[in-house]
This record gives sequence, C-alpha cells and structure tokens, in this order.
Amino acid sequence: MSFPWAKEYKPSHPLMQWLDEKLPLPRFVYNAVGAGYPVPRNLNYMWNFGILAGVCLMLQIVTGVVLAMHYAANSGVAFDSVEHIMRDVNWGWMLRYAHANGASAFFVVVYIHIFRGFFYSSYKPPREMIWLLGVTIFLLMMATAFMGYVLPWGQMSFWGAKVITGLFSAIPVVGTPLQQWLLGGFAPDNAALNRFFSLHFLLPFVILGVVILHIWALHIPGSSNPTGVEVKSESDTVPFHPYYTAKDGFGLGVFAILYCTMLFFLPNALGHPDNYIQANPLSTPAHIVPEWYFWPFYAILRAFTADFLFIPAKLMGVLAMFSAILVWFFLPWLDTSPVRSGHYRPLFRKFFYLLVIDVLVLGYCGGSPAETKYVLISQIAATYYFLHFLVILPIVASIEKPAPLPFSITQAVLGKDDQTAPAA
Repeated sequence: MSFPWAKEYKPSHPLMQWLDEKLPLPRFVYNAVGAGYPVPRNLNYMWNFGILAGVCLMLQIVTGVVLAMHYAANSGVAFDSVEHIMRDVNWGWMLRYAHANGASAFFVVVYIHIFRGFFYSSYKPPREMIWLLGVTIFLLMMATAFMGYVLPWGQMSFWGAKVITGLFSAIPVVGTPLQQWLLGGFAPDNAALNRFFSLHFLLPFVILGVVILHIWALHIPGSSNPTGVEVKSESDTVPFHPYYTAKDGFGLGVFAILYCTMLFFLPNALGHPDNYIQANPLSTPAHIVPEWYFWPFYAILRAFTADFLFIPAKLMGVLAMFSAILVWFFLPWLDTSPVRSGHYRPLFRKFFYLLVIDVLVLGYCGGSPAETKYVLISQIAATYYFLHFLVILPIVASIEKPAPLPFSITQAVLGKDDQTAPAA
C-alpha cells in the first residue's frame, strides 16, 4: 500500500539514476523497507519479531547449506558424519550448534509473533491473507523441523520418525500403505533418511518463497498497530527508515546476545541426551519425546486414550493434533468483533491470558512421560484449547462491550489530534 504522502525515491548520483532506469532494485528496497514505506507511528517491540523471524530463516539456510556439504544421508554413516562435523570440520561444532539452536530460536520468535497476532487480532480484515500465509509458513516450519530432527540418526531421531510417521497408519484403509510409501519401507531406514534429507534441504527455500508472499501481502493493507485503528493521515505514520530500522536493529542486538549465550554456553540445553546414542531399532527409549516446540501438539495427540464409537483413539488424536493448527486458518471468521486490539477488549484479554497459560501447560505435559496425571491434565487443557477458538472467541465477540477507541493513532500517542472529528 502506498499512501499519498509516501516519499518518492529520487536518486541523485548518475550511476543510481542509470540503475533505477534499467533495474529499479534500489527503488524497490526504498519503497519496501526504506523511507518510502510509511508505517504506523505507535508500533511497539512486539512488531520486531517479524524481522527476527526472517533473520532466523536466513541463519538456518546459510548454516544448513554448509552442514549439507559435510553430512552423509546414509543410515550406515549418518551418525558418524555428524560426529565428523563436530570433531574434524573447521568450526563444524559451531555450525551445528548454530543450526540446532537456531531452530529453537526460530520457533521462539515465531510463537511470540503468532501470539502477538492473537492478542492484536492481526487476522482480521483487511489482513486475512497475511494471516493465512503466516499459518502456512508455520506448517512448513513444523514439517521442516521434524525432518531435520531425524537427520542426526540418534535414538530420538529414529524413534521420533517411527512414532510420527506411524500416525499416518491411523488413517482408515490407506493409512498403512501411505506410511510405507513415505518411509520407503516398513520402518525408518536408508530410504526414509534420504527422503527426509532431500525435503529438509528443499523446504526452507519453499518457506522463503511463502515469506516473500507474506511480506507482499503485508504491504497491500499496511501494518496493523497496537490500537487496531487504521491510518487516517500523515501524522499517524513515520517512515520505516530510519525509525523502525533502528528499532529493529536494537531488537536484533538483544536477540543476538540471547542466541549467542545459548550457542556458546548452553548448546545442548534444549536437546535430548538420547540423541547422542546411535539409532538402534532393537532398543526403544524409555521416554520418546519430540523437540520442545512440538510439545503442545504432542500433548493433544496423547490426550485421546479411548476409542469413541467406531473411531479409534489414535485417529482422533491425529485429527485433533492437526486441527489444533488448522483452526487458526478460520480465525478471521470466528472472531467477529469489530475491535482488533486486545487493549480495548477487557473480556477477550482475560481469555487470551488463559490461552497462553493453557498452551504452556500443554507444552509441559507434552514433554513429560505419558503417565496418568499428565494425560489427564492434557485432556483438560486440550479441551479448553478447542473451546477457546471454536466457542469462547465467537461468544466473546458477540457479548463483549469494548472500551472506547481513540479517533486516530496520533490521538492514542499524543493524547490529541488536530484532525479529530468534532463531537456530535
């Protein structure tokens, strides 16, 4: 979206004028992330996480490409090739830790980005397409991360692959053939490892393509903002550069400090020790658990323990696990409140905080052993999760009385706006 007051790119140097005429790439950058892109003046630090997600994606692509130069996608030597990277390749230990912890950092950033979208209703018109593309990116991330976790070919890699691909066998009639087709056999082995490596290498570039569409879709209606009030005049905006490039730069610096702390001081804190044991199909780990960023959905999967009529518990768990993300696609139509920002929706805000706690509880249960108490808590938390999106959100939207909205972004920031509509 280009506002009438957006600054026009006017190169002064002859070389830049020639380049602008032949290949207007500087103009494109200027209008996309430069002074030619006006954005709401009241964006807070919660809006930094989109840029940070992009940085994490590029970090994963760069480190992943270099690691792929030294990794061998063969079940006989995959585990040893990872040890070769760690011990023999120059700076290989840092590349591998940067990639492994980069995945965790990516998910931390994206989860915050998603929950910011929940709180500020970033899925509401006219930004539905931005939201739909964002959920698509998240699904692609989960597929990429799962396949990447298999590649070290440790105990948790092998058994995680066996459990997750085994979910397809829950599908009636075609489930078992589909599982065997995905694995290239009856159990994870060389064929599965090759396929997962190939797809793990490919999917980040697919994600990058969808990210470009995500940003393109964002530039059509423009960024949302903490008030949820649309831009009305030039006073409501500031140029993206230098204001938000500086703000994003500060956020990037804080992120880099936290990331490097994990990378250099706690590189294995988020990993599982069993994955430093080579895969053994004859020795099942006592507690099979995926990476931490899958835990909430893993808890929902395990919450179904009894068959319902003719539907097996395993199938219900699989459907619920995927539905937990697919329900996000329908949020633009489930939440019908005309007010976007949670700051002006007191009842919605209370349920939002309850949802955050609920997801944290699901995460804790997903990382815990499949004992009765954790399964019971998972069942309660999973029930609330779906009630929140399918029942509570539509009801709150229809009965809630929101707080008065400011007339404009300028009024919300400065307390007054010269263009404020006169009182009736």
